[in-house]
Amino acid sequence: MRRQFIISIVVVFVVLTLALYALKINMPAFQFQVLESGNLIMALLTLLTYIIVNRHMEGSSMAFVRGVYSASFLKLIVCMISILVYVLLNRAHIHKPTVFVLFGIYAVYTIMETWLLSKIVRE
Repeated sequence: MRRQFIISIVVVFVVLTLALYALKINMPAFQFQVLESGNLIMALLTLLTYIIVNRHMEGSSMAFVRGVYSASFLKLIVCMISILVYVLLNRAHIHKPTVFVLFGIYAVYTIMETWLLSKIVRE
C-alpha cells in the first residue's frame, strides 16, 4: 500500500499538470507557471506528509492522528504563505481565478492524502 500511495500521488500530479496545461491553452489568462508551481509544491508536501505520518504509525493511534493533523496544517500554512507571496508580488495583475484554482489543487491533494492514509491505517 505504501508504494500505491506514492504512485497515486504521482498520477494525481501528472493528471493535474495535464489539466493545467489544457487550461493554459484554452484560457491563457490563467498563470500557468504559478499553477504548476503550486501543483509541484503540493505534491512534494504530500510526499513529505507521508513520511511524517509513516513515522507516527509505529506509535499509538493518537500519534497517527496527530501526524495527519500536523501534516495537513503544514500544507495549509504553506499554501496560504505561497498565495500571500503571489498576491504581494503581483499586486497590480492578480488573476483571482488563479488563486481559486490554487486552493482547488490544495483540496485535491488533501482529499487524496487523507483517503490513501486512511486505507493504509486500516491494513
